[in-house]
Amino acid sequence: MKLLAKQIIKEGPGWAKMVPEEGEDLWHAYNLILEGDRVEATTFRKVQKDLGTGSESERVKLKLMVAVQGVEYDAEGQQIRLKGRNLTENEHVRLGAYHTIELELHRAFTLHKDVWDSVDVERVRTASDPAASADLAVLLITEGLAHLCLVGSTCTLTRAKVEANVPRKRGAAAAGYDKAMDSFYDKVFAAVVRHVDWDIVRCLVIAGPGFAKDQFREYLDKEAQRRELRTLMLNKSKILLASASSAYKHSIKEVLASSVVAGQIKDTKAAKEVQALADFMTMLAHDSSRAFYGPGHVHAAHEMGAIQTLLITDSLFRTSDVKKRKQFVQLVDEVTAGGGTVHVFSGMHASGEQLNQLTGIAAILRFPLPDLEDAEFEADW
Repeated sequence: MKLLAKQIIKEGPGWAKMVPEEGEDLWHAYNLILEGDRVEATTFRKVQKDLGTGSESERVKLKLMVAVQGVEYDAEGQQIRLKGRNLTENEHVRLGAYHTIELELHRAFTLHKDVWDSVDVERVRTASDPAASADLAVLLITEGLAHLCLVGSTCTLTRAKVEANVPRKRGAAAAGYDKAMDSFYDKVFAAVVRHVDWDIVRCLVIAGPGFAKDQFREYLDKEAQRRELRTLMLNKSKILLASASSAYKHSIKEVLASSVVAGQIKDTKAAKEVQALADFMTMLAHDSSRAFYGPGHVHAAHEMGAIQTLLITDSLFRTSDVKKRKQFVQLVDEVTAGGGTVHVFSGMHASGEQLNQLTGIAAILRFPLPDLEDAEFEADW
């Protein structure tokens, strides 16, 4: 995210002008923009133009500010749609009229908030920090199916899906099998060449069950030499093999947790989240009085000063309930101030999806609280 300008008072009003430069930046924007905020951006609207002999519609470029009442995120289309009432005097859109603004890559927008809390301020800092990305590509592959994903610091984007009908390698069908696999590998190879930018990507992991990953690695090396693709040949050392139980996107969490990959990405946010979640699950299995999940239990543990590591997903901060958001923000601030570690998981990562299944919030404690295990709490906490 390119930060053009900002004037922010922490826990007070302010604005930030930003330009999304890649898909991950739109995820940041989606998490920053809440109902009640105001967004100023360039938009387009069809207007009727009277020609005397009739009328025709014309697409007019406008700069509007809307009071946000709805936010929709389209990961595949790389777009955010904002719905709200127009706050700008304009000859084409009357004041107070409903309008939809679409935020896209390389199009600037200005976000105005009445209150910039610590979570939003930190997200702006992270989004505008070029070193915050994990810069990892993962190719999950098995016979007839491949998914090529780019793993950033906050989201995992599927860049290509390749499917092919592969006959069973048996008897007379063996020749058909080899031909089908060669065609499949060629399509996967094309996806890698197209979507993996070696100026950014630190590591490409080829993973999956069986031998398809090994065979494709050989195919990749041979084709790179045959086609004289210097970029691939020069980055050969950045390509790793790893095991995974399937070629579907959810298996990325296995790849990130593998010892082969861990050394390459150990300092990235995604890897730290995977390790923190693994530590929580281990603690939950072996010492449950030091591992709790759910808002009520986590908040109660915090009131006793017991939280060592807090795990929370960004989806909890997107609530339209201002009171609940403030409670979560305060929890994050106080745990950090008390010397604890806080991991804000992205809902666009497999680890974030897994944490969401555990209510979206969990904690590893400094000391056991056995009496807390059987406690019940109201829905609010």
